[in-house]
Amino acid sequence: MSKAKMPQLRRRAREIALQLVYELDLRPGLSPAEAIEMYPWENEDPEVVAYAQSIVLTAAERGEEIDEILREHIVGWRTERMVAVDRAVLRIALCEGLIIENVPVAVAISEAVELTKMFGTVESSRFVNGVLGRIVRSERAGVCAQSVVDDPAESDS
Repeated sequence: MSKAKMPQLRRRAREIALQLVYELDLRPGLSPAEAIEMYPWENEDPEVVAYAQSIVLTAAERGEEIDEILREHIVGWRTERMVAVDRAVLRIALCEGLIIENVPVAVAISEAVELTKMFGTVESSRFVNGVLGRIVRSERAGVCAQSVVDDPAESDS
């Protein structure tokens, strides 16, 4: 895949992943494999297919972990009360930026905001940006704190 074409292909993959993660959320009896199988892939670039499927499978596989991260950082909301599109976008962004780590976190956030502008409510992009920002600040604080604890120069031995 050419570097110039990659952002467009990844954006398309995220749009498809959003549809599938959203569908899985609204149809709890549907397996990720069934959702992927039912999607009309015939006109999609193979790179788009592979990337979308990896996001969907990771979101499903690590769903409890992702939802726990969301529960820890969403103030005044339960995940099940969130707008379904926002919840799906947040799951995708966390998959890409924190779990799979195949894009920089800033890119995952930016793409999540763009998805919510296209598919969410009027307030979705602000909400998603705020939640992801809180998570990133918390994650960075945790990494910084851990590196201080792990630094042998800081040890009293």
